[in-house]
Amino acid sequence: MKTVLLRLTGFAALPLLSLVIPLVLLPLVSSVVGGAGVSSIVSGQSIGTFAATVLMWGWNVEGPVAVARSTSASERGAIYAASIRTRLLLVVPVVPIVVIVAALVAVPEYRLESIWMALASATAGMSPAWFCIGLGRPKLLALYDTLPRFVATVVAAPILLLSQQVWTYTLILAVATTVAIWSFQRRFSAGEPWLPRPVRGTLRQLRAQRHTAGINAAGSAYAFTPAPIATVTLSPGASGSLSSADTLYRFGIFTVIALGNAFQSWVIEPGVSNRRQRHAAAMVGHIVLGVAGAAILTIWGPWVSTILFAGEARATTAMCFWYGVAFFFLSASTPFIRNLLIPAGRQSLVFACTLVSAVVGVGMMLWFGSAGIADGVALAVAATEGLIWAVLLVPAIAEWRRESLTTASD
Repeated sequence: MKTVLLRLTGFAALPLLSLVIPLVLLPLVSSVVGGAGVSSIVSGQSIGTFAATVLMWGWNVEGPVAVARSTSASERGAIYAASIRTRLLLVVPVVPIVVIVAALVAVPEYRLESIWMALASATAGMSPAWFCIGLGRPKLLALYDTLPRFVATVVAAPILLLSQQVWTYTLILAVATTVAIWSFQRRFSAGEPWLPRPVRGTLRQLRAQRHTAGINAAGSAYAFTPAPIATVTLSPGASGSLSSADTLYRFGIFTVIALGNAFQSWVIEPGVSNRRQRHAAAMVGHIVLGVAGAAILTIWGPWVSTILFAGEARATTAMCFWYGVAFFFLSASTPFIRNLLIPAGRQSLVFACTLVSAVVGVGMMLWFGSAGIADGVALAVAATEGLIWAVLLVPAIAEWRRESLTTASD
């Protein structure tokens, strides 16, 4: 338990530190674009985050497992180099698409700002965080992921304030990310080819992760579309309110990711006799986080949104409540997917469940948005996450029992 507590401290506190600092930029950006531009900025962030998910492909799910199970530094270096090759190849089509979609969704007066925020958010797709998680070394996560983003945000804040130009943040963050990636490659994968050549070999690697990548993409399709859908279908005031609640939810999600990171390598590491108890600890931990997060979003969400967006957009209590429900189900289902079903090779099941839920969720968002019901868009997010949890509950528990019996027989 001491080991997981140390990992929890590192993998939770460090990423959350990098999230607290960007919060400083929200009032600054909101003051630059005003109330009418808030939804465009948040839409750009959502589009960029979806792009980061596509760039990450399946590495953030399968990568930590592969690294944790590797037996040598050379094997780990080859794994990381393969991830760089696939992600660089994906950059070619993803970046132009991000620019086009961000421009189409945004309010015409704020298209450039939306594009710049989308590109800034997309840089997360090149992060080596998953590799650090697989190694179980939070210090590496701090050095190569948290610290560069921290420095970029601190440097960008006064420049953004003085210049009133959103692109300055994107440029500074891109430079910091590039330096971090290059340094990480030199340390952990030196000598390994990182250019996606031959292309056919890289395409084979992409195909090998298609199910896991599909899970990520399908999940992001509904998780990051509420703000763009609201911007297109609702009035500027209503979409700004929904976008502010959505932003709080996005920041909250990183606590789920941090907790999942802390537990994953500890739960699945080979050669342990108390795996059943470790799974139970992860499940209980995520349920507690889900309840706490839902309560905080519902009670404090409207007030916090007013501060973060400099009074330009305020989330309603109903929106925050439904996003809180979504947060609970997302947190509760995370150990099912990351610690049980994916390591057991059940990617197809998770993908099918996520895809169906995404179709249902996006359809509900479009219907509520077209009807002018802003709170309904948030309800659709909650319904989607609840559906995923309900469908995966039975197979996850069955896999937990099967794994427990296997461990006992050994």
